[in-house]
Amino acid sequence: MTRSSIPALLAGFATARERRLPWEALWRDCYAYALPMRGHGLAHSFLAGTNHAERLFDGTAPDAVEQLAASLLAELTPPWSRWFGLKPGHDVDPMDAEALAAVLDAAALRLQGHFERSNFAVEIHQCFLDLVTTGTATLLFEEAPIGSSSAFQFTAIPAAEIYIDGDANGAIDRHFRTTTASLAQLRSRFGQCQQLAEIRSPHADESSVRLELVEAVVSIGSRFKYQAILPAQRDFVQTPLILSEGLFEQSPFLTFRWMKGTSELYGRSPVMTALPDIKTANKVVELVLKNASIAVTGIWLAEDDGVLNPANIRLAPGSIIPKAVGSAGLTPLQAPGRFDVSELVLSDLRTRIRHTLLADRLAPVNDRRMTATEVLERSAEMTRLLGAIYGRLQTELLTPLLQRSLAILRRRGEVPAVTLDGTIAEILYRSPLARIQAREEVRNVILWLETIAKIGGDPRQFADLSETASWLAETLGVPNSLVLRQTFGMEGDRDA
Repeated sequence: MTRSSIPALLAGFATARERRLPWEALWRDCYAYALPMRGHGLAHSFLAGTNHAERLFDGTAPDAVEQLAASLLAELTPPWSRWFGLKPGHDVDPMDAEALAAVLDAAALRLQGHFERSNFAVEIHQCFLDLVTTGTATLLFEEAPIGSSSAFQFTAIPAAEIYIDGDANGAIDRHFRTTTASLAQLRSRFGQCQQLAEIRSPHADESSVRLELVEAVVSIGSRFKYQAILPAQRDFVQTPLILSEGLFEQSPFLTFRWMKGTSELYGRSPVMTALPDIKTANKVVELVLKNASIAVTGIWLAEDDGVLNPANIRLAPGSIIPKAVGSAGLTPLQAPGRFDVSELVLSDLRTRIRHTLLADRLAPVNDRRMTATEVLERSAEMTRLLGAIYGRLQTELLTPLLQRSLAILRRRGEVPAVTLDGTIAEILYRSPLARIQAREEVRNVILWLETIAKIGGDPRQFADLSETASWLAETLGVPNSLVLRQTFGMEGDRDA
């Protein structure tokens, strides 16, 4: 990268920062009332310096956010479970499909093993928490050093650090991440930069010097260009420095959204929808607690006789408060008639919050008396609720995630040289949410076969049992190694 391109990069970063600025106040409220620990843990930017947990009095929203994030993890990318597979594409010759299927099964198992040995489950859960809270989450997918237990390394990027930009249709093609690092950390990470070695700290301890680092990943054609720049700052860096640059086949930043409005770049979350009710419930609980403190200590009247000193009065059980002879002493102030509807209002608010955050509809099944039909109907409702969200997450998260993971292992020589473009190989999603619709299709096929038998027909005369068995195995996610390929002798049965 030439020095002349640095101003263009920093100008793009400034544009992305301006596009994010209108969202920051809304994000601050979402974190304050729904995920205070995540907001308080950020090191800088719009959430720094405030302990938002002190403003939180009602825990309905944080509890619902954790439940929804846990449901997304269990339904989309369940840990220690096969939530994806690979199968031959539509251009593969049927004669070669069986051999390729075995190769792809082995590649999928290797991919799954690297995911399980990495920190993927921990970091993606943190991303789901951000997704439910602010509607936008970013996962950094890096290749781990050679010799690590897994080839994958993940980081859930806090919302305060990431800036995105894209076109008018909301497609993201530019990522900017800003962090602060000590001079010692920069030397350790970008030791190959000779200009960085020329920077001298006035302090003996270089770890006390904190500098801003801007990392950018910009789409250039079919590839992504990485650039790390140290902007001009303080007395240490007079002109911006180029620390590192490179090219990626797939972007290491995976940004995905819950839903988004027309021409909007950042996503919108269910917490944003429930935020008015969340704030109201929080205020109601705060007022209830204040009312409870008044009910415990009371409000008192006392005659000002020049002897009574309120500073020496201690309202506690067993206290003896002296009073002058003939004075009324302390007298409780009687409030007018009370009409307390706080419990009714609070119950309604909490119900709406849990309904908006899907906590009441995605909760675990605890009633053992539910029939099989009720369980199926609940599964269908889950598909209806999360179907649109799953479609977006599949496009923006799952598919890019698997494409990059396969590219890393392909470069290492651990998997064959195949690409997930649908021609030679394609992704087969096996997550619980994806299988709900598959089970519905299986039930329809089985019902069709059973209906034929009930009306006196022979299902073998109307269905290719070999193809039916293969389709059932693929739809239900049965590994190819367990499927016995054979011919059922349909022609002979018909002649008989």
